[in-house]
Amino acid sequence: MVVQKYGGSSVATTEKIRGVARKIKDRAAAGEKLAVVVSAMGKTTDGLIALAREVAPNPSAREMDMLLTTGEQISAALLSMALNGLGVPAISHNAFQLGIVTSGNYSNARIQDIDLSQLKRDLERCDVVVITGFQGVTPEGELTTLGRGGSDTSAVAIAAKAGARCEIYSDVPGIFTCDPNKVPGARKLDCITYDEMLELAALGAKVLHMRAVELAQRYGVELYCASTFSDERGTRVVKELPEWMEHPAVTGVTVTRSQTKFVVKRIPGNGDVISGLFQALAARGATIDMISMVRDEGLSFLTFTVLDGDTDRIVKAISDYMEEHGLKGWEVEPGVPVAKVSAVGNGMNASTGVAGRLFAALRSRNISILGISTSEINISVLVEGTSADAAVEVLAREFALTDPRAS
Repeated sequence: MVVQKYGGSSVATTEKIRGVARKIKDRAAAGEKLAVVVSAMGKTTDGLIALAREVAPNPSAREMDMLLTTGEQISAALLSMALNGLGVPAISHNAFQLGIVTSGNYSNARIQDIDLSQLKRDLERCDVVVITGFQGVTPEGELTTLGRGGSDTSAVAIAAKAGARCEIYSDVPGIFTCDPNKVPGARKLDCITYDEMLELAALGAKVLHMRAVELAQRYGVELYCASTFSDERGTRVVKELPEWMEHPAVTGVTVTRSQTKFVVKRIPGNGDVISGLFQALAARGATIDMISMVRDEGLSFLTFTVLDGDTDRIVKAISDYMEEHGLKGWEVEPGVPVAKVSAVGNGMNASTGVAGRLFAALRSRNISILGISTSEINISVLVEGTSADAAVEVLAREFALTDPRAS
């Protein structure tokens, strides 16, 4: 059995659904049994959310999940109809029928178990079982959705339970060294490791969701990412690169935009004060990314970035916390729009001078570095928001991530 997943752009119209059905037919004709997970058609989920807002400004999470699960049921049923119309025996199932059991966290449920008995019975009499992605059912019978990347997660979970490989199809032909829409000549990777893919997904790459990659890594599910609309070879996501394959120092460069940098100076007190400040920011809905701190003469100088930060809201949260705890003499600088540019690669451990090359490349374009963070396979720098594209481009060229013929 092979598990396939087709995203919303792949099933956005009935014409595209028929195209997917033809693609699946070729595989079934070769003797393969297929479990096919589908997303909702195109922007269906966005449309359903808009409908909900029209009738209720603050609908309950339960009713939203009841509504949103209908999107995948439509695409699953239509694809099954298209397959049967082509003479391919197929049947569709929603999560309840298939036994995808989740926690009770509406809009962000976690898969707890999958009962494969129905799927196995269906594949004995059908070539294809079409399954609704993005959703599950609690032990009490309540429908839930899995949150962002839910259909990827559904597909990987089914593959993990069945011991099958998993193919993810979308409107892009694989995983690239950097965004091909921003960097001409960005190269498509033949192979990438789980660790590298996790870093890229966490840092903003959108081909695969981080939850799905984590699940694949945990259970050793080999992933294959390719385009629905062409036969071009895609990208494999694996535990380790083959021994014969070159291990580059940097595999990819990505950018996280819409960040705001804050600097809080001369904070009195110990680490408990800093911990409390971040708890206060979290309570106001702030998502903190990069953090650095310097201690000098008993005072802390704190720099951090916030994703999609409302500057006034963050400054007020800081002020409220300081006043509540009677802290004096501190100062906060106004938030500055920044972007985080990250170079990722398992080969960094075995290569010398990667950081030096990265900093020199940015300096050659007069790009100021406003902050730095590192891990074993990742170097991230903060740059001014307006410099993000130039930073990605110069790093892509420095580490040979582009095709020189595209220059």
